[in-house]
Amino acid sequence: MRTLMKTAMATVALAATVASAQVKVDSQLPKYQKTTEVSGTIKSVGSDTMNNLMNYWGEEFAKFYPNVNTEVDGKGSSTAPPALTEGQSTFGPMSRAMKSSEVEEFEKAFGYKPTQLRTAVDSLAIFVHKDCPLDSISLEQAKMVFSVEGPTMTWGDLGVTNPRYRNKIIQLYGRNSASGTYGYFKEHALGKTDYKPTVKEQPGSSAVVSACATDPYAMGYSGVGYKTDDVKVLNISKRTGEEAFSATADNAYSGKYPLARFLYVYVNFDKSTGLEPLRAEFIKMIYSQAGQEAVVKDGYFPVSAIIAREDLKKVGITPLF
Repeated sequence: MRTLMKTAMATVALAATVASAQVKVDSQLPKYQKTTEVSGTIKSVGSDTMNNLMNYWGEEFAKFYPNVNTEVDGKGSSTAPPALTEGQSTFGPMSRAMKSSEVEEFEKAFGYKPTQLRTAVDSLAIFVHKDCPLDSISLEQAKMVFSVEGPTMTWGDLGVTNPRYRNKIIQLYGRNSASGTYGYFKEHALGKTDYKPTVKEQPGSSAVVSACATDPYAMGYSGVGYKTDDVKVLNISKRTGEEAFSATADNAYSGKYPLARFLYVYVNFDKSTGLEPLRAEFIKMIYSQAGQEAVVKDGYFPVSAIIAREDLKKVGITPLF
């Protein structure tokens, strides 16, 4: 994903910027316009990280189409591929890309691959308690903290001299193995090594943040969109001794922040039949001003109009902007 993020973001001029701490949606994105009347139920099965976002999109869509209901079942990204393959979901939100084995299972069932839509940008954050004196960490240090390859770590091992923290063992919190965030952090922060058995697995992203908010010696990882006032997000560097960067939109787009990723929505798109109005209009709404404003509302970063155009074309929709 790191390579994908650098390549994709380097080739587009993103209009979303941080101004006065406010992330701006690309002005080239269109305002959503209601077209044909649609009704039915949108069933979302997948990423817990995207639970709130799918609900925000559902609420926005219902303003135009009150006869459409949205049901969100977010138990982890690994639940999205089988639900989509078995026809149990309309959309499959994922905080990681599908694995080749998941794509193959889908292709066996339908004869074509699932379509991946890049709907938002997230910075996966490392959280600590708001009173923790540590402000930054390198990926090398994070690997030692969370991976079985590292020893049991104290805050002093990370350079903390505060006597309240120095000799205290770092209490670790993370996601369960069904989570795309679990897999992404394992691959990009731990170098695909296993987690320490002392990492307390939490059922959702908000639970990780809550644990860090209540445990003064906690460290956990989750999407930055779940940040609250009771926790601190650490700046991250790629290597110890290098400059650490904060989890801002600019740093995510530029690739300076090393744990930036796309948030995806997968769809079963058959080129021979195209999309019915329900799915087509929902996707158009995602890539509208209102859809990307929902992304910002949820604490994530919007995609550019260029990315929106590219991904609309993937599902046979001709962009009119």
